[in-house]
Amino acid sequence: MDINIMRLLFDTGLLVLIWMVQILIYPSFKHYDKQNLVIWHKHYAVRLAVIVIPLMFGQLILASMQCFKTSSNQTLISLLLVIVVWMLTFIQFVPLHKKIAKNKATVTLLKRLVNKNWWRTLLWTLIFCWSVYTNL
Repeated sequence: MDINIMRLLFDTGLLVLIWMVQILIYPSFKHYDKQNLVIWHKHYAVRLAVIVIPLMFGQLILASMQCFKTSSNQTLISLLLVIVVWMLTFIQFVPLHKKIAKNKATVTLLKRLVNKNWWRTLLWTLIFCWSVYTNL
């Protein structure tokens, strides 16, 4: 399979996933009491990781391969956008999820999770659009 098509598939998967997280999953956290949120979050995090980790690594690997194979402004921009999403994920979202897992979730924290996630939603949407533009 062509690397550009594979990249588009990974970008599409992450686009659908991030919009589901933003519109359905994160907002639903506010409907749990603290105890049940901790229980649900434990299951949610493990199950979602099975989907997210391969998609994110696949996207990063393919963006890197494209950049090294065809070094251009388009492939460099694409790789940089992917790296920014990784940075946001590990700098901002991993700590927020750790607080939820440790039963330290507050209404403010849950609102912050949804509000900050708009940045990842925007970036993954941009990555998808850029992928369509440059790979088709």
